Amino acid sequence: MSTSKTTHFLARTLSLALIGAWAGPALSEQGIVDHVNAEAAKGAVITHPLRANVSELEGSGGNITVLSGPDGKFLVDAGIALSKAAMQASLSKLGPAPVKYVANTHWHWDHSDGDAWLHEAGATIIATPQTVSHLTKASRVSDWDHTFPAVTADGVPSVRLTTDKTYTMNGESVVVHPLMASHTDGDISVYFKHADVLATGDTFWNGIYPFIDHEHGGGINGTIAAVDSYLKFVTDKTIIVPGHGAVADRKQLLEYRDMLIAVRDRVAALKHQGMTVAEVVATKPTEPFDAKWGKFIVTPELFTRLVYDGV
Repeated sequence: MSTSKTTHFLARTLSLALIGAWAGPALSEQGIVDHVNAEAAKGAVITHPLRANVSELEGSGGNITVLSGPDGKFLVDAGIALSKAAMQASLSKLGPAPVKYVANTHWHWDHSDGDAWLHEAGATIIATPQTVSHLTKASRVSDWDHTFPAVTADGVPSVRLTTDKTYTMNGESVVVHPLMASHTDGDISVYFKHADVLATGDTFWNGIYPFIDHEHGGGINGTIAAVDSYLKFVTDKTIIVPGHGAVADRKQLLEYRDMLIAVRDRVAALKHQGMTVAEVVATKPTEPFDAKWGKFIVTPELFTRLVYDGV
C-alpha cells in the first residue's frame, strides 16, 4: 500500500472510530456540545502527514490542517480548547517553530475554540467579519440546544478578510478564500497551492450528512455552490481535507455534491407541493443515501429539515 493510500486508510479508520464516539448512546444523554467536548478532552490528537510539509490533525473537534516549517506554522482551524495539551504535543512533533497564523473556516466552537490559547502563544487569527460577529456575542444554535457565550478578547480574530489573501511561507503559497454564505454566512477555504491540498472547513463533510447553520446565514444552495467552486480547480491529485470525515479526493467531493443536489431537489419538489416539514420528513427523501451518509451526528431526519429550511 502506498504512503498516500496508507494515510487515507488510517484517516478513514480513525474517522469511523470518532463517528462511533460522537453518535453513540452517550450523545442522547448529553448535549452534543458537552459530549464532543468530553471526547476531545480525553482523546489524543493524531497527526496524518499529507504531502510535503502539510499535515492533518484529527481528534480536536473538526479536522485541522497544518503547514509547518522554519517560518512558523499555519493552521486551518483551532480545534477545541480542552485539547490544548494534546494539540501542543502533536504540533511540537511537526517542528519547533511556533504557530504564526490560524485561519478560522467559520465560527463554530469545534473549529475556533482554541483561538484564545493559540493567540496567547503568539498566533495571528484570521477570519471573515461574519465569523468575528458571531464570536463576539452570545450565539445560539437551536439544533444543538446550546448558546455559546462571546469569546474573550484573546479569542477574537484580528485579521478580517473579505477578499482573497495569499500568505507566502515555508516555500508555500497559502490562499485564504472567503466564500459566499454556505455552511454559515462567513466561511472560508484555504488552499496550499504547491502541495495541492485544499482545506474546506464544514462546507464538505466526507461520507456523512453535513450540518447547515441556517440561524447564522448558511444554506443548502450556498453549500452546493461552495463545492462547485472547488470542483472547478481541484484535480484527481488534489488532497482535500473536509471539516469532518476522512481526508478525501475529487471523486469523493463529487459524490458529496451529487448527494446534496439529489436531496435538495427531492425536498424542494415536495415543499413546493405545499407539504410541511413534518410531511416531507415522513416521505424519507434521503432514504437512498442513508446507509452511507446517515451515520454521524446529523441524522437523515435532521438533514431533511436543514435542507427544507433552505429551499
